[in-house]
Amino acid sequence: MEKTAIIALGGNALSNKSQAGTINDQFSNTRKSLTEIIKFLKEEYNICITHGNGPQVGDELLRMDLTQGEVSPLPLGVCVAGTQGTIGYMIQQTFQNILNQEKIDKEVVTLVTQVVVDPKHPSLKNPTKFVGKRFTKQEAEKRAKNMGWIVKEQDPDEWRRVVPSPDPDFVMHGISIRTLVHAGIVVLAAGGGGIPVFINKDGKFEGIDAVIDKDLTAAKLGRVIRADEYYIVTDIDQVYLNYGTENQSPIDQMTDLEAKKYQEEGHFQQGSMWPKIRSAIYFLKHHGKKVIITNIDHLQDAIDGKAGTTIVKG
Repeated sequence: MEKTAIIALGGNALSNKSQAGTINDQFSNTRKSLTEIIKFLKEEYNICITHGNGPQVGDELLRMDLTQGEVSPLPLGVCVAGTQGTIGYMIQQTFQNILNQEKIDKEVVTLVTQVVVDPKHPSLKNPTKFVGKRFTKQEAEKRAKNMGWIVKEQDPDEWRRVVPSPDPDFVMHGISIRTLVHAGIVVLAAGGGGIPVFINKDGKFEGIDAVIDKDLTAAKLGRVIRADEYYIVTDIDQVYLNYGTENQSPIDQMTDLEAKKYQEEGHFQQGSMWPKIRSAIYFLKHHGKKVIITNIDHLQDAIDGKAGTTIVKG
């Protein structure tokens, strides 16, 4: 029986924080990530892939800051659309090449995807989404002063720019995405959380400056396509309690109820693991059977239940 999976690649799966982030780096990382994903197709999954864009959209914003007065700036929402197309191109081309090499007769398509958000969402006034490169506190404060950035500390002595990040209300083009996925086509959709739009007073769609929470968009997209499984590919091998301390301990499996309890105890950082856990809880509440959180190196073992953290409904 065919299974359907939604796979969310973190932006860092494409742009490693230890690298310069050149286009060659990103193609190389994309190739590695997608080689690991091929196992889904060999096991007859229908798959939909979505991806983050934090490092890439941050770079786009930086380019605009550095060319002020020379090039007309673009709204943040348009930058999201641009990165969705650029990253979609990289993934689509790379994965199609891998499929051809493996003699797997499938097409890969990228769908530019808009996602409706609430224009009054509190995040629009209190930015929380980390984008772009990491800086020391001194470097970040200098850029905040010179370029008007809002910066926050993500990890110890690692500061990044933050931008508004409203929750997704509705993933557009759902019927098209579901039809393609269940026809056996590999679909790339809702990249970077989707292009943020809202419905104005005239009932028309209009862009808004934000980067939507990619993980929650992926969970909602999984509901739309009726996915059985949701794979969150991030930069750690599994979820930990007391992460980053001497007492950290891995979680091999937990229920959504246990995940809520751990969050209440303060184990999951708001700007890091908690959005992933929150999206997992949503997915399991609406149709999903299981969620697996792991990194790209352990993804194939995670499919077999031998790695990562598996979350199921309690």
